[in-house]
Amino acid sequence: MLANETLKTFVPTLKPQEAKIFYRGTLGLKLLNEDNYGLEFDSGGALLRVIVVPELKPHAFTVLGWNVKDIEASIRSLNDKGIFCEKYDFIPQNDLGIWISPNGTSVAWFKDPDENILSLSQIN
Repeated sequence: MLANETLKTFVPTLKPQEAKIFYRGTLGLKLLNEDNYGLEFDSGGALLRVIVVPELKPHAFTVLGWNVKDIEASIRSLNDKGIFCEKYDFIPQNDLGIWISPNGTSVAWFKDPDENILSLSQIN
């Protein structure tokens, strides 16, 4: 029923102006719409709605992620903009923060201004 429809995902924010700078300026997403309730971006044809919420306790898991062609280049680009990947004690990661999953996918995590956990994945 929905397989041919455009996916829209939602991420909460307490800091809409910082979120706008991060998602548009840092990550390079196209801002489509902005109102008192949130910001809407295009990311490769999928829609991201960053919604303004009255309170937020960030989850301890990934809420949003991108498949990328070159994870190392993507991370270095983020590093150049002051964004660095998270390092976790419970999995082996390289210096850039990349973990190789059991199926061979390279994965790394970083946070937005509200501490939401975002990810990059490269299918190897």
